Amino acid sequence: MDQESGILFQIITIGNAVKVIAVDEATGTEISLMAPRNTPLPSLKAAAQRKLAYVMNKNKQ
Repeated sequence: MDQESGILFQIITIGNAVKVIAVDEATGTEISLMAPRNTPLPSLKAAAQRKLAYVMNKNKQ
């Protein structure tokens, strides 16, 4: 697991894809997404952060 700004990341390789799991430490909100295996790590983290922010914002409503 990798940690960045209160978000825990887990990246799992599954064949030609990767599964990214991101968890917000403060709220425990968790998301996952799939991407091609050759996607750069910064892009994977950015996509996971955007999705996590979207889900957390949606849950506030």
